[in-house]
Amino acid sequence: MNELLKDKSVIFFDVGYTIDHPASGDWMFTNRFYEIAGERLDECTKAQISKASQAGADYLEREHRIRNEEEEALQFLEYYRIVSESLQLGLTEDELTEIAKDRTYNMDNYIIYPDAEKVIKTLSRTHRLGIISDTWPSIGNQLSSLNVLQYFSFATYSFELGTFKPDRRMYLDALQKCGCDAKETVFIDDSPRNLEGAAELGITPVLIASNPASDVDVPYTKIYSLSELL
Repeated sequence: MNELLKDKSVIFFDVGYTIDHPASGDWMFTNRFYEIAGERLDECTKAQISKASQAGADYLEREHRIRNEEEEALQFLEYYRIVSESLQLGLTEDELTEIAKDRTYNMDNYIIYPDAEKVIKTLSRTHRLGIISDTWPSIGNQLSSLNVLQYFSFATYSFELGTFKPDRRMYLDALQKCGCDAKETVFIDDSPRNLEGAAELGITPVLIASNPASDVDVPYTKIYSLSELL
């Protein structure tokens, strides 16, 4: 086992780019979105797409406290409507609804990293495991479809608190649920900013750089695969 974990009781995991990654290469622009938008999207510049995506993300951040998958699908419907209008894609209501439902209910949108299930299962024998994730109500189905949900004892999800990492409420909620002092815990995430928020409360941060965009210099432990934890 990694020396870092020997004196720890709890390991918190992020999900995206830690346990899994998007099948399409983008969390919101799913394969179904690309299929339906098709050539209309090809006519847009990267700058235009980035601006439209950010406008949609701003809406999601403002309206993030939701209760169930039905509300999630409606929220994604509005996200894709904002994107479509911003890029003048002309997506119909039926097309927007299909894309939103696919984003909510299609678990093929997520691909688990090859070593993730084995590592999580192994670590669950020696530590209590938790999740701290910026996510939506479908996360339960997502983790279940990846065959790892059963290994986690507690979870802190952003949609339940209505806020995102690195808001300290996310980490305080996680610590309260596990019942441990922060110094007894580790948090693995692909975002240095999120890890800084955890470190400020005494949680030991570990950067996972399975996503090349996360491979940056940080003043704490960096790994490239969950297998390095074993």
